[in-house]
Amino acid sequence: MFVIHCPYCGPRAEHEFGYGHEAHIARPTLEQQNTMSDAEWAAYLFMRTNPKGVHFERWVHTRGCRRWFNVARHTVTHEILKVYKMGEPRPDLGADLGETK
Repeated sequence: MFVIHCPYCGPRAEHEFGYGHEAHIARPTLEQQNTMSDAEWAAYLFMRTNPKGVHFERWVHTRGCRRWFNVARHTVTHEILKVYKMGEPRPDLGADLGETK
């Protein structure tokens, strides 16, 4: 078990949170959706990165404030490098962390 620092409630045990998958995936506009092929639409819906290293994820505090936020987490060590609110830009953590964009 690890501790996640909710930006609204402070540090809490991981069992209070729900994982919301990869962060910073922009939904195509209606105009883009109308011109996308089935393969492009399927890639948007289903294809996600699965890095060995830093991954930017969405989490929700399901047993607390019920608010969504983003987490930069190392997928091997589970170390949480940065927690930031929804709508804030993806932080630059440096190339030495093995980040994949």
